[in-house]
Parts: sequence; structure tokens; C-alpha cells
Amino acid sequence: MERTPKPLPTMPENWQKGLAIVAHPDDLEYGGASAVAKWTAQGKEVIYLMVSRGEAGIDGINPSEVGPLRAQEEINAAGVVGVSAVEFLNYPDGIIEYGLPLRRDLSRAIRRHRPDVLITLNHHLKFSSGHLNMADHRHVGMATFDAGRDAGNRWIFRELLDEGLEPWNGVRFVTVLGVDQTAATHAIDVSGYWETGLESLRQHQAYLDNLGAAAANTFQILTDHARQSGQTLGFQHALLTELVLINEPWG
Repeated sequence: MERTPKPLPTMPENWQKGLAIVAHPDDLEYGGASAVAKWTAQGKEVIYLMVSRGEAGIDGINPSEVGPLRAQEEINAAGVVGVSAVEFLNYPDGIIEYGLPLRRDLSRAIRRHRPDVLITLNHHLKFSSGHLNMADHRHVGMATFDAGRDAGNRWIFRELLDEGLEPWNGVRFVTVLGVDQTAATHAIDVSGYWETGLESLRQHQAYLDNLGAAAANTFQILTDHARQSGQTLGFQHALLTELVLINEPWG
């Protein structure tokens, strides 16, 4: 007998400040921006941290031109959902490596901004379709988890103390967007904010134009998925997310 999937609990929203850490401009806009629009409408502060400028993302145009273009598109996209602070670490797009330099830079940002929650993207090796998740996403996701803990340890990256950055143990959990049903632990009700999220994605016009015909179905596919995810919870649109606890008590 086929069983109906158990409805997921909704993600806790009793927090005030989030730091979104992703590899590229546009990563947050494939659904996640709708959640950001909801959170900023609630009065929460969300800061965007892009590890790269996405300069390797448009074939046929020199990265020196693409980087500034995509960075500006990200700033525009962030503004649509109420985010005014967008920062870039300028790691090389496409070859971001997991390691101590990345963990240190993310820890620095966490200590500086002192968020309650970290937001990142799917870090798993592959999607439920069997397709490979690109290395940049995997490496940034894993480094985000580790940096969330590193930031609270005085004796890890001691040079940050010399910069005047005291440890920060206030990160409660990381919410991982872009996951499927097999990895999801919670859902986010984005009813009423879905179209705002799509408008944020539309700001990446140069990147979408580069995708050509493939981009034409993107908005419908994302919408269908959000509607389907919301059905089991009685929402119009929902996102699936995986919560990874950092300093949040169990239970």
C-alpha cells in the first residue's frame, strides 16, 4: 500500500538576522528569494554573501566583463526582496575549493555580522534526478556548516581576534535551500511571496538570456515545484529545506 508522505514541520522563524552564503549570483533566486522576501517583510535582516561573482557563467563573454555584470544583477535582485547588503568574496567562479581559506573567510563574515541563522544551498553530491551538483555548491555548503561552528571557537583562526572579531556562538542552525524530499527536514510557507521571488530572478537578465530556450521553462518548473511542495501542508507555495543544527538545542 502506498503511503502518503508525512507533512514536514515548518521552519522556525523566531530569529532576527540571517546571513545567506552561496557560491554565485542567482543561486538564491531559484526559489530561495521568495523566502527572503517573506523574512524581510517580517522585519528580519538578511545579508547576502556571494563567494564568487559568477564570472565564468556566460559562454562567449570574457569573465572580466561578466563578473561586474552579474554582480550588479545580484544587487538588483537582492533589492527586490528587501536586501540592501550584498558582499562578494571574489573567489574564482567554477573552481571554488573547500579548505581553510574559505572556512576562515566565512568565519570572518559570521563574526562580523553575528547572524542567528545561516542560509545556503544544496551541498549534496547529486540531485534526486541523478544529476551531479556542481563542485562550487558542494564546497560552499560544507564550508558554511563548518564556519558556523568555527566562528564560535576562540582558538580557531586566531588571526580574527587580531582583527578585533570576537567569537560568535549565536548561529542556531543552517537552513539549506534547494533540497528535494529525500533530504528535506522542514518546509517554508512562501505563499504570497512567490511572485516577488520570481521577480528577483528576472533581474538576472543577462544570465537568463545566455541560457536561451532553456530559461523559458524555468519559471514554470519552479512554480510547479513550489505548488507541489505546498500541497501536503495546505500552502499555496512552499519551499523544502534541510536544517543543520549548529547551536540549536535538540528537541
